[in-house]
Formats: sequence, structure tokens, C-alpha cells
Amino acid sequence: MTGIKATGEKKLMLFSGRAYPELAEEVAEALDVEPTPTSAYDFANGETFVRFNESVRGSDAFVLQSHTAPINQWIMEQLIMVDALKRASAKRITVVAPFFGYARQDKKHRGREPISARLMADLFKTAGAHRLMVVDLHTAQIQGFFDGPVDHLFALPILTRHIGAKLDTEQVTVVAPDAGRVRVAERWSDELGGCPMAIIHKRRDPEVANEVKVFDVVGEVAGRTCVVVDDMIDTGGTIVKAADALFEEGAARVVVAATHGVLSGPAVDRLKNSRISDVVLTNTLPIPDNKRFDKLTVLSIAPLLARAISEVFSDGSVTSLFGGHS
Repeated sequence: MTGIKATGEKKLMLFSGRAYPELAEEVAEALDVEPTPTSAYDFANGETFVRFNESVRGSDAFVLQSHTAPINQWIMEQLIMVDALKRASAKRITVVAPFFGYARQDKKHRGREPISARLMADLFKTAGAHRLMVVDLHTAQIQGFFDGPVDHLFALPILTRHIGAKLDTEQVTVVAPDAGRVRVAERWSDELGGCPMAIIHKRRDPEVANEVKVFDVVGEVAGRTCVVVDDMIDTGGTIVKAADALFEEGAARVVVAATHGVLSGPAVDRLKNSRISDVVLTNTLPIPDNKRFDKLTVLSIAPLLARAISEVFSDGSVTSLFGGHS
């Protein structure tokens, strides 16, 4: 006898943190699995405890956590879950973070600043993650911060399908809210049948930190339905000012489409009271009832996550879901 053959087949196990269990339930339903029963609670001093209630040995583990507020608590919980899986002999651990926290801090803008996105990747690697699965990173090069495979998923097909069905694409101009979104806007234009593009050039006031002074619109928007595409809406200030700049240039209508609805602070009031006619988001982050309003449409990211998890588990191709883009 030259060795011992393993009799078990590969086993997919889905684990959910406490940040957004509803999304995990949706993904589990699409995969036709049950989230693994987990005990998780906080000690009196705020420390997190996690234990899985069944064996994970040899499993292909997918740990889903949405980095929503309070963001540091939920990132820490996901790290602890990964550590628990590593120590319980899971065969492969994939961190599924639909919204990847700290992604905006991907470079030093000024001296003595951190690169927190790199730190996040290092933390997950150190905890024991073998791969990351994320949706619409703030910048694609963050993939290179993690020393291992990164499945970079795009909400673009979900959003463009909705916008394409709702609007007359002959009248649409796709608008990049800043230079960093131009490549995304180009892909939107391609998906919507080659409709024209415009770019908003932001000029900042050097005397006032973090404040945009002037919005210049580059491109033809007069009489058009402008679809402003972005990765996230946080406080909503920039996107509302961008819409105002488009209306000043004669836009007939402004629709906003973004992947991540962070919706911090005054965002909901700003969007509700703006001249923007529709806001389309996905549910990578939970959007509670008190943050929902008449203009808002929330599309589910769960089918996309489920398909990507299925491809990873079966050693298929995640890139094939997006026509080769990554």
C-alpha cells in the first residue's frame, strides 16, 4: 500500500458575519446551501468571540461580511472568523467582502498618511485568507495589494441592464463624475450601445481641504438624460453638485447609478431634495428602511456573488462572467 486515499469530496461552506446576514441568506439560497451555524457575540469590553458549530475540516470556506457601519467592528469580526477557520483546518478560505473597507486610502496623497487598503489586504492574509472576493474596488490596482488570487466582481452588468430597460438609450449620455471613473464610463457606454460620454472635471480650492470649488463639464449634455456612474455614494455632496453642474449645462434629466450605497450623514436628505430623478444602487451594503426614499432603486448583488462563489468552488472562470474584464 503506497498511501491513503481520501474518500470525501470537496465541500463548500458559507459563513456569515453579523453585519448583514440578509445578504448571506440570499447568496445561500442562490447556491442552495445553508449558512454554517455560528455562535458570535461581544464581551462586555467590546471584544468579539466567534465559534462555528460544526466541523469545517477540509472545507472550501467562503466568509461573507459586509463592511458597513460600525465598520471596524465588522472587519475585526471577519478577521477573527478567518483565524478560527484556519485553526480548524479549513482547506481554502475565501474572504467575500462585497464592499472592501478602507479602499479609498489606496495611496499617499500627502506625507505621513497611511495606505490603509494595503494594510487591510495584509491583515486578511495574516489571518489566513487564501483569496479575496470583492465588488467594484475603488481602484482596480488594490488587487495587487493582496498576495494571492483576488476575484474582482463588477456590478456593471446588473446596473446597465436596469438602466437600459428603464431609459431610452438614444437620449442617454454616460457621465464620469471625475477622471478616475472614465474607464468605467467607457464600459457603461459600450454596454448601452455606444452612447456618448461626458466627464466632470473637478477643481479643488487649495485654501480649503477636501472641498471641490469648480465643476467643469466636458462633453455634450444639453437636452440629454445624463447617467452619472460612480463606485459609491457616501455623503452625497459631490454627486449632487455634479448633477447641478449638468443641469447648468442644459441636461434634461440626471440619473445616478452606483454600486455601494454608503449613505453617510446627510446623504439621504441631499439626494431626496436634489434635482436627481433616480438613484440606483446595489445591496453590497445594507440600506435600512430609514435610508430608503422614493427615488431609490436597490438591485440585488446576491446572484452575482453566488455565481462567482460557484465558479471558484468548481475551479471555473470568474472572469468569464464579465467578458474577460478584471
